[in-house]
Amino acid sequence: MTHEIIISGFGGQGVMAIGKTLAEAGMHEGLAVSWLPSYGPEMRGGTANCAVVLTSGEIISPMVQEPTELIAMNKPSLTKFEPTIAPGGMVFVNSSITEIKAQRTDIVAYYIPCLEIAHELGSAKVANMVMLGAYIAATGFIRPETIREMLTHIFTGPKAALVELNVEALRRGAGCVDG
Repeated sequence: MTHEIIISGFGGQGVMAIGKTLAEAGMHEGLAVSWLPSYGPEMRGGTANCAVVLTSGEIISPMVQEPTELIAMNKPSLTKFEPTIAPGGMVFVNSSITEIKAQRTDIVAYYIPCLEIAHELGSAKVANMVMLGAYIAATGFIRPETIREMLTHIFTGPKAALVELNVEALRRGAGCVDG
């Protein structure tokens, strides 16, 4: 199975971190991966998106023309990229700041209150991990244990306490799409 994902939002929302984490987790699980970032003129507050391809086969091109999934962290991202999603694809919307719904009926849409959950956990910085948890649970393509293991390597020493916060954010995000 091949997953072609567009992850998009404002700079500072952790869009690139979601993409990089998915790519690294895919590599860890033996998949072929590509991660192609794209930034607007401003880093923080400007638009940012990345394309990630995860496949058990061969990657022909890192360019994603018809994504199987879209992670839209803001309204402009949903508006811009929803028309490009392959029929039968999935859209993950940060419903905390995106008041509109997906318009297409040939895709599956999930609405994840990323910021509300992140604030409940005590840190707005984990909103992207909430979204990643929802994505992983809905697609079932990357194992949650892989992400947890990666987090233990990222957050070491004084930052080791952040592992559990991020794992809880992943778990809460997953809860948004489970049954």
